[in-house]
Amino acid sequence: MRQHRLHGMLLIVVLALLYGSAPTATPAGQDPEWVPMFNGRDLTGWDTFLSYQPDTGSEEILGVNKDPEGVITVVDGAIRISGKIWGALTSHRELENYHLRLEFKWGEKKWPPRDESKRDSGLLYHAVGPHGAQSDHWMRSFEAQIQEGDCGDFHSLDGVTIDIEGEIEEHDGRPRLQYKPRAPIRRGVKKRVVKHGDNEMPSGQWNTLEIIARGDKVEHIVNSQVVLRATHLRQVVDGKTVPLTKGKIQLQSEGAEVFYRNIEFKSLD
Repeated sequence: MRQHRLHGMLLIVVLALLYGSAPTATPAGQDPEWVPMFNGRDLTGWDTFLSYQPDTGSEEILGVNKDPEGVITVVDGAIRISGKIWGALTSHRELENYHLRLEFKWGEKKWPPRDESKRDSGLLYHAVGPHGAQSDHWMRSFEAQIQEGDCGDFHSLDGVTIDIEGEIEEHDGRPRLQYKPRAPIRRGVKKRVVKHGDNEMPSGQWNTLEIIARGDKVEHIVNSQVVLRATHLRQVVDGKTVPLTKGKIQLQSEGAEVFYRNIEFKSLD
């Protein structure tokens, strides 16, 4: 028995000399499948696009990577978007069949013309085409709304379309289409859809927003709760309706200070 133990110990020593130290376990909370999109130090891997501050009398578009007022910066390991000038931070990377997650929280500042409105930003996914296609500010894309009280809502930018289960309900004093599981399917939707439920943290606290995109289907998840599902994500190109299943990520600048961190994705291929 003792001889077998000695042989075993010698084998371990030989393997260690040949291959180096033994592999260590992955630290808790660090899943190697997740790929970071933000390094916590600078905007490597991203471009800024800034248009103008609405209702100021000027509609001169600043353009790509021109940010003289420091609207989009990195502060204490997070991306800070002041919101003063509208536009977006745009990823270089295009994503398809993925699970994306990030954290966000609201700052204090708000700017005209939204200084009396809810704080507003947004996560735009499957973003394609030219900057400013939507209202001079954003690319053609699907939006997971980031707005006080409305996080997880859907918006169509530049005419993209979905099918979704939903019913007409009153929200903010107006009839709105609201996502409801197992409700009748509404086809060809390209307007706001109110999310199901409310799972937001109080203003100033960090929230987690996730997008799970598989083929032409998508889920919006707020703080671990699925708040919206849609199918048949599509767009019109040269008069033909075609699927829209991949694209870049944009983080909106839209009149309110907001912070983003821990932006990462994993492939679902």
